[in-house]
Amino acid sequence: MKQPSLAELEKGEAAGTITVKSLERAAEALGCRLVYALIPIEPLSQTMEGRAFHLARKKLAAVEQTMRLEGQEVHGQAWRQQTERRLVAELLRKPARLWDEP
Repeated sequence: MKQPSLAELEKGEAAGTITVKSLERAAEALGCRLVYALIPIEPLSQTMEGRAFHLARKKLAAVEQTMRLEGQEVHGQAWRQQTERRLVAELLRKPARLWDEP
């Protein structure tokens, strides 16, 4: 396997086209191992809560639509907020499920 030259690596990095495979080959040539990580922009708890609110609103909208179609529409912002908070709490009890659906 051909090792990338330093110039090739720098060119790929500058263009934003460097590949993981190229970095792995370069690391190997240097007697290293490549390690890369995704660093969250905001705290994980904040990300999870935001995702839970997104899913809760999505589920709540679907339920409200069904109830409207069946002539059982529930009015009131207090009901909506209370239901949304309950759904968020339920979702956060099982955080692994937060990314089960788009």
